[in-house]
Amino acid sequence: MTAIEQQVDAAAPIPAREIQVTPKAVNKIRATFAKMGVTGGLRLGVLGGGCSGLSYQFKFDTQPRPKDKVFDFDGVQVFVDPKSILYLNGLTLDYKESLMQSGFVFENPNAKKSCGCGTSFTA
Repeated sequence: MTAIEQQVDAAAPIPAREIQVTPKAVNKIRATFAKMGVTGGLRLGVLGGGCSGLSYQFKFDTQPRPKDKVFDFDGVQVFVDPKSILYLNGLTLDYKESLMQSGFVFENPNAKKSCGCGTSFTA
């Protein structure tokens, strides 16, 4: 590699962190799709509102919209619209179970503050 190639590589933009879904969450999404007879993918998004200012949108959708970013996790598709990706970049979606509760957990590095229920945040 020449010195010029090294300089270009060093100046290359850092790749986006994107979104991650844990294997446990993928399995739960897949099981829920099968149980409900859903075809399509999971839509993740951000909406104004909630006790901290922004709330997570989490629903099934039959297909992505034209400008959506589409992620595939072992055959489970996740759709994110361009505005929401600004708030969700770097997010990890997990599924946790305990004696007290079970559900999806959003681990969002962009959230400066979250509410107690974990479904809304401040960016």
